[in-house]
Amino acid sequence: MDAGTTAVADWWATAICRMEPGVVELRGIPVQELIGSHGFVATIWLMVRGTSPSAREAALLEAAMVASVDHGPQAPSIAIARMTATCGVGLNNAMASGVNALGDSHGGAGQQCVELLSAIVEREAAGDSLEAATEAAVTGFRKHSRYLPGFGHRFHPRDPRRDPLLGLVDAAVADGVVAGNHLRAARAVEELLNQGRAKPIPMNIDGATAVIYAELGFPPPLARGLFVLSRSVGILAHAWEETTQGRRNKGPMPTSILPAVLPGRA
Repeated sequence: MDAGTTAVADWWATAICRMEPGVVELRGIPVQELIGSHGFVATIWLMVRGTSPSAREAALLEAAMVASVDHGPQAPSIAIARMTATCGVGLNNAMASGVNALGDSHGGAGQQCVELLSAIVEREAAGDSLEAATEAAVTGFRKHSRYLPGFGHRFHPRDPRRDPLLGLVDAAVADGVVAGNHLRAARAVEELLNQGRAKPIPMNIDGATAVIYAELGFPPPLARGLFVLSRSVGILAHAWEETTQGRRNKGPMPTSILPAVLPGRA
């Protein structure tokens, strides 16, 4: 290749995918070897991490992603996708609109919880007791947020997704699949939050999945990325259902209960 071609090739060089006539390799593995042998979740791991997970690691990641696919049409990302689907755009536009709503307040709690748990684990590794590390990390987090990400839920007294996920992590710790440090940190936060409380504040789906992502070694930003991948499934399903119903410009309320006169215009 001449210097210009080499410069362009170097500019777009990536370790993720190699493609040339007759060749498609993902992380150095011919795609034909992955087809039929690698599950979708294992392929996600391969693409973002560069290695393949063990069967138990893949199963743990899959459980977290399955648990996060949907939480009903009241979730902003789902509601936006459903309304967008009635506006005469395609599924890709409806999905993109829903995904774009997944920000710090809706979709970011998993990443934030991984950051919190990692701070506790790091403090404990530096010599603090688990209790001291937890109190310091929680105090630090509360300086810039009223809420601790991953704990409590406005709908569920106890999130039904919590216990199955944590049970899988317990089993993985017992079998040496993961270390269990972030799981211990999460339970320490839960214990601290509930001291002296008559009404408990249990860990929720964001906390349970954060434990899994952190135990599997995913950095905090990827915790959000993995959640986005999970919730995209629900966004697709809702957008498609709305598309098949034939409605137009669906708003937040049925037209039958819209006020005849807007406030201030009587």
